[in-house]
Amino acid sequence: MKSPNRYGGVIHVYQKYNPVRFPSPTRGMPDMLSAAMNHMLMFGSLRELTEEELAQAVELDPSMFAGLGPSLQSLIEMLRQRKAKILATYEVETVHAEAARRYREFGQQLQPPERLAKRYERAFREEHIFELERLWYLAENENSEFARKILHLVQRLGDKYLIDELAAKYHFTGDRPMTIPEALEIKELLETIDRLLEQLEEAAKNARLGVIDLEALRRFVEEEDIQRLRGLMRQIEDLIRELAERQGLEQTKNGYRLTPKAYRLFQGRLLERIFSQLQAARSGRHTGPIVGEGNIELPQTKPYEFGDSLAHMDIPATMINALVRQGPGLPVKLLPEDIVIHKTRNVPKCATVVLLDMSGSMRYGGLYVDVKRMGLALDGLIRKEYPGDYLEFVEIYTFARRVHPSEIPTLMPKLVSVSDPVVRLRADMSDPRITEMDVPWHFTNIQRGLQLARQLLSVQDTPNRQIILITDGLPTAHFEGPYLYLMYPPHDRTEQATLREGLLCAREGITINLFLLPGWSQSSEDIRFAYKLAEATRGRVFFTAGKELDRYVVWDYLRRRREIIS
Repeated sequence: MKSPNRYGGVIHVYQKYNPVRFPSPTRGMPDMLSAAMNHMLMFGSLRELTEEELAQAVELDPSMFAGLGPSLQSLIEMLRQRKAKILATYEVETVHAEAARRYREFGQQLQPPERLAKRYERAFREEHIFELERLWYLAENENSEFARKILHLVQRLGDKYLIDELAAKYHFTGDRPMTIPEALEIKELLETIDRLLEQLEEAAKNARLGVIDLEALRRFVEEEDIQRLRGLMRQIEDLIRELAERQGLEQTKNGYRLTPKAYRLFQGRLLERIFSQLQAARSGRHTGPIVGEGNIELPQTKPYEFGDSLAHMDIPATMINALVRQGPGLPVKLLPEDIVIHKTRNVPKCATVVLLDMSGSMRYGGLYVDVKRMGLALDGLIRKEYPGDYLEFVEIYTFARRVHPSEIPTLMPKLVSVSDPVVRLRADMSDPRITEMDVPWHFTNIQRGLQLARQLLSVQDTPNRQIILITDGLPTAHFEGPYLYLMYPPHDRTEQATLREGLLCAREGITINLFLLPGWSQSSEDIRFAYKLAEATRGRVFFTAGKELDRYVVWDYLRRRREIIS
């Protein structure tokens, strides 16, 4: 029986190429923007990114570049064979014993001064290279015979260390003995091969050819292979430049900077990720009778009733009713029963202030990164879906200040400048000699953040006002008149001042929703305070891991919108 044809079988094995996994021509391009934005969120810097940093951040698929996979695999195999040949040629036991003998015999001949004899014997016996070096410093005369010989002994012990490492790290199976210089040279050669193999294997996974040390690789491969790699590197650099331009990264003489287009694209991707996780629970657009502003006409109509606004009259339907009733002829006289009105619905306006905790404790576990990502997601949601809503961001630390959405990526938790276990400080901020720079910034002043948010929301002409507070625990700072109090561990005095400000928010109809992040020092006291503050304003407390913060906040905002509408 004739066997079926197996075209390309040998090439399939040799190149490790699987035609079944051929990349789709409609596959999306690599996401460079998210890597750049995540870098900025982590380090809070607007410093321009170099091409090398951007190439390190982006995840590329090697299958996008013709010949990259086979080229790298052939180099990897070549280096592996070179390493295997070295290990099969030499044996290490002889040189290992020789290095130990040279050190031992030379050390036994040394005659240290009497005051250093015991110290020398112990260091020599324990092969403690640092102690032997210390003996050279303790010698009275650096030109003495003992001082000169101790340096030679340190060098021989160093050689012994390296050969010990060679014998432990590599398994030699050959029979050719090595001298000590040869062993050190072979050790350096094998370590270079290991380093290059690691670089090539990484490049084979993500196409980051920049990690390959081409000068070191030149020792083992032909110049033609080096030039082929350089050509592939130029292809990757050209692709990175093209992708950067598409995704809003603008090239300057110093590198790449993020443009407003990049911010919008990143916000869109955050929302896409959030809504993809919530797809099963999503609902439609806002519908139904509500209390708010901004009337929107619907296609449905109804007969005119006393009190309806004629601004929403369906003029064609009204004229047809009048003509049907009175017949042809001019003028056309309208009666109330002829008038048809469009049904309307209102789109409510929400006013929200988000308090972003940037105190010193937010540094632990990278919580501040998740807070900033949430801020960008919420800003993107409102800009895209609810452009009429009011949204402000306030950074809270020892003080509180408004921040523009474009500043969010640059926010960083404040450095802890006071490490005392108990802190009780008071500063008169009305004193012209005292400025904010004179006060530690790493405390948490929720009271001042609520006060600033209340002032911003009090002038908004909508009944739907809320404060979203994102923090990891109890407040540690508050104001009493012009006096600023810094108290750690958290004190009842600060808690009461913060709760009084929460009651002032409730009096003005402002709801406080609190997202409590898990902190390293969080206790039942933190949870109790969160419930007190939220209940005082008919708000809610959410307990969520930092990585899920953006999803919870955006979803809660949408749910609140639905509650207002219905």
